[in-house]
Amino acid sequence: MTVPAFVRNLHASRLAEPIDGLNRIATRATALAAGRPAEIAYPETVGLTPANVPQGKRVLDPPGTWDEPTWRRLDFELSVPHAFSFSFESHKAKGEATFRATAHGDLDGDGVLSTFALGGQSRDGSEPTVTPLEVTREVE
Repeated sequence: MTVPAFVRNLHASRLAEPIDGLNRIATRATALAAGRPAEIAYPETVGLTPANVPQGKRVLDPPGTWDEPTWRRLDFELSVPHAFSFSFESHKAKGEATFRATAHGDLDGDGVLSTFALGGQSRDGSEPTVTPLEVTREVE
């Protein structure tokens, strides 16, 4: 059975936003961590932004939504209508730090979320690494 091109393109477009966003966050977080002690490798944790996951539609955020210092350090904001909310969580200890960036979406507005996540780790004396993408209910 062949899947029509428009169905494949629709599926791909729904996945582009969270994957591209998380890749941007992970790339910047990794660049910030390179050559720095683990205790200051990654920015501080920032909660879900926007705080309410868009439900079944794309939203354009009001000015200031992405002004949190962590989003500024990560050089991340969504200035176009989007369907996902993002968060960044970091944990720092002597010699080792980790981060987890997450995107949540509710593409059909039923209250069931799709979740995409990437993580990373920085250890003193080593290059930072990024973990593989994790997906839960990719098209819920």
